[in-house]
Amino acid sequence: MDTKTTSSKKGIRRKNIDIPEDAYRLLSAKATEQGTNLKRYIEKLLIEEAEDIEDAELYAHLLSTKPNGFEMASEEETKQFERSLGL
Repeated sequence: MDTKTTSSKKGIRRKNIDIPEDAYRLLSAKATEQGTNLKRYIEKLLIEEAEDIEDAELYAHLLSTKPNGFEMASEEETKQFERSLGL
């Protein structure tokens, strides 16, 4: 799946994607069934997915991929923060 990102309106990103033909047909049918077009249907799916991301899940991912603190938190601070996120 190839992608390309460009800037668009303020706060909006444009992402061109290539999807397999069978996925295109199925998603187009689903969009039509819901009374919308494919572009709007895919945008809705992506927005809903982004809204479903839990803070704790995002924190765990960022912690493992982008630790950017200038000063490491103490063990107690880390535990307290994780408790506040329900981890």
